[in-house]
Amino acid sequence: MSESRNEFRKIAKKRKRMRRLVFALVLVVFLAGGVGVYAMNLINKAEEVVKDSYEDDGRDDGSLLRDGAVNPEQDNISILFIGIDESDKRLETNQTNQLSDALILATLNSEDHSVKLLSIPRDTYTYVPERDRYTKINHAHSYGGPKATIETVENFLDVPVDYYVRVNFNAFMDVVDTLGGITVDVPVEIYEQDSRDVANAIHLTPGVQQLDGEEALALARTRKIDNDIERGKRQQEIFKAIVKRALSVDSVLKYDDILEAVGNNMKTNMTFNEMQSLIAYAKTGNINMETYTLDGQDSYINNIYYYQVDETSLANMSDTLNTHLSMETTTSVQAPNQSTSSLSAQPGTE
Repeated sequence: MSESRNEFRKIAKKRKRMRRLVFALVLVVFLAGGVGVYAMNLINKAEEVVKDSYEDDGRDDGSLLRDGAVNPEQDNISILFIGIDESDKRLETNQTNQLSDALILATLNSEDHSVKLLSIPRDTYTYVPERDRYTKINHAHSYGGPKATIETVENFLDVPVDYYVRVNFNAFMDVVDTLGGITVDVPVEIYEQDSRDVANAIHLTPGVQQLDGEEALALARTRKIDNDIERGKRQQEIFKAIVKRALSVDSVLKYDDILEAVGNNMKTNMTFNEMQSLIAYAKTGNINMETYTLDGQDSYINNIYYYQVDETSLANMSDTLNTHLSMETTTSVQAPNQSTSSLSAQPGTE
């Protein structure tokens, strides 16, 4: 009798373990299916967003500094990120293209999946081909949108610009908020206006901290605490913080909301397939990013402030970025960017 009970208990335990195993397998299949459906929906939504955001840059054959078309799956490429302020107040004063508030040129090396980021000060004194004049580099966008900006940056650096991504401040804030904020080091106490131009609405204290979209934008935009070079460095650190946060495991399920945030606030000449090819850079989860700035000094022409880039620094940076793109290096730039010692008002200078 005792032996029968023991045998019955063994059978019951086996059945119980089997039920648990079946339940676990069903759960795994269900979750895998859910992830697959989410991934498919995400891909479809991303394709739709990129399609709606696509805007040709107006260059029939791409960069004139290239021998031919580039393929992001095989070639090293460059992307110019253009940040603009499209607030209601700005649009009231100018119904056409806005000044660019931030310019960051990224070069991507497909062999080692490394990225170099160069911040270009918005007040940089340079030649703008669209208007055949010397002025601040951020004026190029107001003259002719992304195309004029691309041509100006290429002429300034003698580095090809293959793609551009133009985002306004709404996209920036929404992405940061969707990610649950980003962690950055605030260098000093800051009082800055918010995105609605309310004076001193944002107050930040020094130290490493979590910032929401409005706070991150205030830190990126402020010009009160230092200069354009340091401002560029802050923007680079914020850019890296966003990328790091976006690549974190707990951000994966937020990608759908990120696409929603970016959708109406971005323009780019990259197709969906071209963007897909950049996934390789994110696969490791730890992108090697190096940041750069341009040496120079403050200057005034006709009582207007400009940032005059040092010619040696400019030539060295041109070589660095071209080498990263596997382009032939050069020791001089195409445009006649004057040295500080010979500054004077040029025809068409603003």
